Amino acid sequence: MKLLALETSTEYCSVALYQDGVISERFELVGQKHSELLIDMIAAVLHDAQLSLVELDGIAYGSGPGSFTGVRIACGTTQGLALGANLRVYGVCTLQALAQASGHSRVIAALDARMGEIYHAVYELQQGEWIVLSEPSLCKAEEAPQVEGEGWFGAGSGFATYSDALQTRYNKNLQGVDGKAVPHAAAVVALAASAFAAGKGQDAALAQPLYLRNKVALKTAEREQLAREKNA
Repeated sequence: MKLLALETSTEYCSVALYQDGVISERFELVGQKHSELLIDMIAAVLHDAQLSLVELDGIAYGSGPGSFTGVRIACGTTQGLALGANLRVYGVCTLQALAQASGHSRVIAALDARMGEIYHAVYELQQGEWIVLSEPSLCKAEEAPQVEGEGWFGAGSGFATYSDALQTRYNKNLQGVDGKAVPHAAAVVALAASAFAAGKGQDAALAQPLYLRNKVALKTAEREQLAREKNA
C-alpha cells in the first residue's frame, strides 16, 4: 500500500510517504508559508520515490485542530489532489498524531489554541491501538480534563505556553513533558495506514477540517477583556 500524508496545522509543514510499512518524510519550519512550499514538498517526496499521484492508494491529512489557515491548507490540498487522481482520503486528528509522534503510550496532548485556551485530548496506547480517554476539546489550561494515575507524558505547545497551569493541573500525573512536540505527517500516515487497510478511506468530497473553535477572531473589547483577565 502506498499513501501520501500532509500536516500543516502548526508553524511546521511536513509531507510523508508510506510504502508498504516504510515511511519517508520531509519536515520543515515554514512559519506561515505552507501554501507556498507544500506542493513543492509533495513533488519532491514523490520524485524521490519515483512515484506519481495516480500510483498511490490514498492521501491522509492532519485534519486539525490547529491553525485555522493551516488545517484548511492540508484539507484543501488533499481534496484537490485526490479528486484529480481519483483517490480516497482520510483525516487524522492532529492531537492523535501528536500522541503517535511522542513515542509514549500514555499521552496528554495539548496544543496552544491562543486566546488563552488549548486544544486538548488524552490518549492511551493499548494493544497497538490508541484509545481516546478524553475527546479533543477546546478549554482553558487550568480547566483541562483530569486524568487518573501516573506515568503520563505531556506533549505539545500547550505545555510550553501554559506550563505553570498544566504542571499544576497534572502535578501528580506527569512523568515528562515536551512542549516543543508537534504533529508530523509521518505520524499522520502511520495512523491512516490501518484505516485505509480497513476500508475507511473516504471520498475526497467529504474531506473537512476539525476546528473545535467556531469563533476564530475576537472583537477589540473581547481582546481587552481577555488581557485584563490574564493580568488580574
